[in-house]
Amino acid sequence: MAAAPPADRDLLELAVDLARGAGELTLQWFRSPTLEIERKGDGTPVTEADKRAERFLREQIAKHHPDDAVIGEEEDDVGGTSGRTWIIDPIDGTKPFTHGVPLYCNLVAVNDVHGPAVGVINLPALGETVYAGRGLGCFANGEPVRVNNRADLPGACLVSSAFDYWPTNMLLAVKEAGLAMRTWGDGYGYVLVATGRAEAMVDPEAAIWDLAPMPVIFREAGGRFTDFGGMEDPSSGTGVATNGVLHDEMLRLLRR
Repeated sequence: MAAAPPADRDLLELAVDLARGAGELTLQWFRSPTLEIERKGDGTPVTEADKRAERFLREQIAKHHPDDAVIGEEEDDVGGTSGRTWIIDPIDGTKPFTHGVPLYCNLVAVNDVHGPAVGVINLPALGETVYAGRGLGCFANGEPVRVNNRADLPGACLVSSAFDYWPTNMLLAVKEAGLAMRTWGDGYGYVLVATGRAEAMVDPEAAIWDLAPMPVIFREAGGRFTDFGGMEDPSSGTGVATNGVLHDEMLRLLRR
């Protein structure tokens, strides 16, 4: 089978610009004493920042690529005819955002007829953007980045959004394996792994918009992203990203 062609550089640049623009919007509400928190039907929080950032992203996508489909967290899906689908999360880490924690991010991904094409993780409160295009490499603020090559599981840094929703047996397996466990999670955890600052990020529960940028980011950064079953499927509800060297061992550990 022939390799998929590289992503369009202009498309990657647009996705980065849109993620950064959404991030600038969210900073207007970040640590604001007037921030109001609502609850969605599933009990999760949502704020005006989430809603405004997603509206901005959808309007800009419609302006630049009106025939593209869009999937997002806060509004209904939009169909398209171009063969491209944008998958957006206006604030990944709304809970940290509402607590004034600067590790929240804006996620933008684009899939085309060949699969994952573009992935962007923007951290507006930290001024850091990690992004990748298929066949174009992975970058942090314009500089090429790669995962590290640590091969020893004991002492490796594993990050997650939280540990309270992990199955108990899985949590104990990771603890007993001697990993350094930290909750620098959501999209920031994936940034740490993609840039070589941590070895693994684990999401036992996640939606497609939480994970859509990760396949292309980790391919281009030299790592690996899959679900718990070992498939590169951001829609399955689970996610694991590693430096690649430790991936199979991490999967075995999580399944134990």
